[in-house]
Amino acid sequence: MNKFIVRQSGLLFLTAFIWGVAFVAQSAGMDYVGPFTFNAVRSLIGGVVLIPCIGFLNHLKKKEKSQNREEKRKDLLTGGISCGVLLFIASNFQQFGIQYTSVGKAGFITALYIIIVPVLGIFLHKKAGIKVWIGVVFALCGLYLLCMKESLGGQNFSLQKGDFLVLMCAFVFSFHILVVDFFSARADGVKMSCIQFFVCGVLSAVCMFLFEQPQWSLILAVWLPILYAGVMSCGVAYTLQIVGQRGMNPTIASLILSLESVVSVLAGWVLLQETLSRRELAGCLLMFIAIILAQLPERKKK
Repeated sequence: MNKFIVRQSGLLFLTAFIWGVAFVAQSAGMDYVGPFTFNAVRSLIGGVVLIPCIGFLNHLKKKEKSQNREEKRKDLLTGGISCGVLLFIASNFQQFGIQYTSVGKAGFITALYIIIVPVLGIFLHKKAGIKVWIGVVFALCGLYLLCMKESLGGQNFSLQKGDFLVLMCAFVFSFHILVVDFFSARADGVKMSCIQFFVCGVLSAVCMFLFEQPQWSLILAVWLPILYAGVMSCGVAYTLQIVGQRGMNPTIASLILSLESVVSVLAGWVLLQETLSRRELAGCLLMFIAIILAQLPERKKK
């Protein structure tokens, strides 16, 4: 792998780590505030954090031609709003689901986008090598071991309420990854990330006032989880995703990002004392194999 791929992969790995730990913060936040309230505050914090970063980066950049600037502005607004709407839907599905399932389980179900992205990519003429598809199969088996539990009779398998909500989140995140892939080469990644957070935050705030009863005392009671989710998970991680995905195959990018599921299980075990069964450990192992397979370079044709 060349230096560019190593750098982009490193940014996506760091993103996955931050997101994995964020599942613990999201779970802790649900003890005090509602899902819409949590996502509204964290998203708005994420957008605010990026404003000084944008100003600093603009100061370093050279002036561009006016025509090119107008084209980029249009792509920036379209990409930012599109990503913001998808992020609003996905993050709230996830936040509602976390109320009814464990941190580790939510992390691995969310990672189902590693299977959905390449399937959707077929319709967008995004080709993936055979090793990537083998990795997807291993990932699917790993996710099955982690997410599905046997019933009392030992015959059937069932998906619980929280699992279903997080599964819907995975579908929407798949579209989010593809939209990011489309606009990351056409617009400034940091600016687009800032716009998406404000869009997500405003939409979540509207739902917060319509369906919940937010109280400042309760929001302040969970200031640390919200601050981590806002600054690190939103402000830092989503920006790293946009920058890291530039020039990367979206299927491979999604496989790297899916490591957040492994981190979420480990974070739940260390910080929340959630235990791992042999079945769940086997699922984690298969996920690691999937990631390694996806990163192996294809042989060049003579």
